[in-house]
Amino acid sequence: MNEPVLEFAFEIRVDIDPYLRIGRSADEELTFTPVTGGTVAGPLFAGVVLPGGGDWAVERSGTAQLEARYLMRANDGAVVDILNRGYYRASAEVMARVEAGENVPEHEYYFRTAPVFQTDAAPHRWLAEHQFLGLARDEDGQVCVRVYVVR
Repeated sequence: MNEPVLEFAFEIRVDIDPYLRIGRSADEELTFTPVTGGTVAGPLFAGVVLPGGGDWAVERSGTAQLEARYLMRANDGAVVDILNRGYYRASAEVMARVEAGENVPEHEYYFRTAPVFQTDAAPHRWLAEHQFLGLARDEDGQVCVRVYVVR
């Protein structure tokens, strides 16, 4: 059986507004973080993140289950939909540092995603035909996701 090979595809740097607490119960918290824009750059894809969409998070027992959905526009004008699901977990001390705006090294917390893309644009169709892994971090007020294609 072959081991998976990860190839760096691009990094998404998402601009966000402060999150909105929706709430649910004493055991979990539901929040929504609006996406306001951003950039995408890398060897396999480049463009911008379009304003709109956002990230829904349900936190239970210190782990947040994430589901972000927004659009990217490639440099050639093609639009790509992204649905990015994942998990975020950090100690209380690391959470306080992140919320204070510190760029905490990503090895100090767990922030992993599995993005899925949709587009009918021929040059970018490969995005809708492969599996991806995202390594994420909070940096300079943005959510940054390094996206790797699984070969």
